[in-house]
Amino acid sequence: MAGIDKQQARQKFIEFLERKNLRITSQRHAIVDTVFSTDKHFTAEQLLEWSRQRDKSVSRATVYRTLPLLTESGLVREMDFGKDYKFYDPNYADHPNHSHIICQDCEKIVEFDSEKIEAIENEITHRLGFSVKTQRLQITASCDEFKRLGACKKKAC
Repeated sequence: MAGIDKQQARQKFIEFLERKNLRITSQRHAIVDTVFSTDKHFTAEQLLEWSRQRDKSVSRATVYRTLPLLTESGLVREMDFGKDYKFYDPNYADHPNHSHIICQDCEKIVEFDSEKIEAIENEITHRLGFSVKTQRLQITASCDEFKRLGACKKKAC
């Protein structure tokens, strides 16, 4: 799936829904268009808010029913950062192997790729008789602003 663009990902998801004989309602279209038009990680509640900007009739239930389908399709990755809610990565289709740094204070999520990490993964898996299919690296940290000021502008700590 590497190198797939957002329009292709959107189309693949529509085809995925069709294969499952699921209706593609206007609400679901708004949700899918929202997911594949952002590079930001999001929560279900954020997706609901953004989707309602496209179509006021989008229901919370439809968002919560559509998210597992997005992850099942392999086009979006669900991420658990130890919160009471999940985050979703809409960039997974573009870059299935990338890592994240998450600020535990303001929940800022930064994606990064590292040739060094990739080389270490390849060395370890090769030595142990495996081939890398996917990788997930999550680093939880405090952003520099929190360290300097004791609080983040994004969230009162």
